[in-house]
Amino acid sequence: MAAKRSRKAPPAGTVFDELLVTLVLGGDRRAGERLSARWQPRLLRTARRLTGDADLAMQAAQDSWVAIWRGLPKLRDPARFGAWAFGILRRKCADAVGRLVIERQRSGEDEAADTAIPPGQEDTAALHEAFAGLSPDHRLAAHLHFVEGLTLAEIAEVQEVPLGTAKSRLFHARRQLKAALA
Repeated sequence: MAAKRSRKAPPAGTVFDELLVTLVLGGDRRAGERLSARWQPRLLRTARRLTGDADLAMQAAQDSWVAIWRGLPKLRDPARFGAWAFGILRRKCADAVGRLVIERQRSGEDEAADTAIPPGQEDTAALHEAFAGLSPDHRLAAHLHFVEGLTLAEIAEVQEVPLGTAKSRLFHARRQLKAALA
């Protein structure tokens, strides 16, 4: 007797985002505002993690929204909005960091970071330090999974890699985070 696979329903947030995208494509401005309000904090949080700089993250998130609004009519499956938006953000963050590196090289700036930790924030600082110790690919995979709650398939889509590579990145990131926090 063959076992039946039960297909899990998508989370309510995904369905709501799909509805909002569909309404936006139909010309509903309020749906666009609602979509922005739902996604801006997530995109900004992820941009901060990828760039390590609040101002650079804000600029990358804004650039991402411009690309999202321009590209939304080309989005084939509104249910894939989240992974698609994070993919755009990843590319915009990479561009922003690249521009900053070039700018710093031209101006001769060196990267001196303030390492003072406020009292009572050791755990948070240790977590940030552990994430900072990951490679950019592992850091993004871990952030998307642990913070944003994306599935492995969605992480693979955002990072434009096969599913097995996404699994491997998340496995290694988890192992490195565990070792760094032990």
